[in-house]
Amino acid sequence: MNRITSFSVDHDFIEPGIYISRVDGDITTFDMRTRKPNAGDYMDNITMHTVEHMFATYVRNSDIGDSVIYFGPMGCRTGFYLLTRGVEPDTVRRVVFETLEKIIAHEGEVFGASRKECGNYLELDLESAKIECRKYLGALKSYGEIDFKYPGERSE
Repeated sequence: MNRITSFSVDHDFIEPGIYISRVDGDITTFDMRTRKPNAGDYMDNITMHTVEHMFATYVRNSDIGDSVIYFGPMGCRTGFYLLTRGVEPDTVRRVVFETLEKIIAHEGEVFGASRKECGNYLELDLESAKIECRKYLGALKSYGEIDFKYPGERSE
């Protein structure tokens, strides 16, 4: 059995950031790592679920919305995957920053927070999503230029 791409990255060296996980034709999978893997600090389900609702709605309503294939959480609860078609990484970076800022500034209800719109609508909390997004945006901004490469792929 072939090893899938995401299992070939040494998770002991991944830090919060945004990486290109894989490219399949014109579809790019971005690894939006909000937490250091295997460090014992994982997102709880309510936070992860709420970020998913908020980010997916905002990014699909952004200027790259028609190019978004998927946005959703990683099962390990350390980040999210964003799949786009035909969008340059620097444009994705800009939209990720803008989307995180919109979530942090959001007032009102969580998008899709009703029984008719969500299969687990009672497990949503905007404040926890804002905290997560604020922390992640801070980490992204602290790195300066983002090269989208996993540690170990960078040329020294």
